[in-house]
Amino acid sequence: MDTTAIVFEEPGTLSVKQLALTSPDARDVVVETLFSGISTGTEKMLFEGSMPQFPGMGYPLVPGYESVATVVEAGPESGRRPGETVFVPGANCYANAAGLFGTTADRLILPGERTIPVHQDFAEDAVLLALAATAHRAVKRAQQPVDVIIGHGALGRLIARVAIALGQTPPRVLEADPERRKGAAGYEVFSPDGDAAKAASCCTIDASGNPAALDGAIARLNRNGVLVLAGFYGERVSFAFPPAFMREVSVVLSAEFKPQDTKAVLDLVAGGRLSLKGLITHHAHPQEASQAYRTAFDDPSCLKMVIDWRKPS
Repeated sequence: MDTTAIVFEEPGTLSVKQLALTSPDARDVVVETLFSGISTGTEKMLFEGSMPQFPGMGYPLVPGYESVATVVEAGPESGRRPGETVFVPGANCYANAAGLFGTTADRLILPGERTIPVHQDFAEDAVLLALAATAHRAVKRAQQPVDVIIGHGALGRLIARVAIALGQTPPRVLEADPERRKGAAGYEVFSPDGDAAKAASCCTIDASGNPAALDGAIARLNRNGVLVLAGFYGERVSFAFPPAFMREVSVVLSAEFKPQDTKAVLDLVAGGRLSLKGLITHHAHPQEASQAYRTAFDDPSCLKMVIDWRKPS
């Protein structure tokens, strides 16, 4: 069995090619991919070669952890059945490529227990499930209402939406790019240089992944304030010590989402309290992958690029 996959051959080099798949066992499912989202955080670092070394990482590699697929074969111990629509957060099923994330391919093999059933009508928006669960994790890590969010990309928007869905007062969102200040849903977005951005905060979440934003965030915190780092920082993170010391701030890292975060997001969506609509802004066919990745990484108007595996070539 083989698959058509998007492959980072080495840093800076992308191809679309056939790869051999490992054989499924009784616990596995074979799925055909419908949609794959492109991450502008981890995938950009993988493409550029700036991602810190993780176990199992290497080139060539198949990127992606935001795919939605249809189950076409289900092993007797997989817990799944053919025809189900599932979210796939990762796969490592390639004979000749690393699969540290591994879901940007038209056919995948993985344990059924790793898949997350989603409603068929929710299939395209479900590519945002990992990002929404990451947002939920960040809000929960704060352990108090969130006042300020830095960054109005897809993650920042989802953090704001999740906070509101959990009953919190709408946070202020700070965004440097004027184009990205558009599209707020139930909250306001401000320039980080404006007067509204200077108001004190008890809890700030940084969703920008930009270490240069941290000094300003700490300077706006009240005494005993909390700064949650929800982005992924490929370089060393540092900040001026005296302002943090005088405020006795807590810096909290929000890492990978947990299964309970995914369940919470699905419950919020099913209950009508959380919407994932309006965040997918761009689509591409797999053969357009080279341009699609450049757009996802470099175009501020692109909140989420989706590779649509259903489209004819």
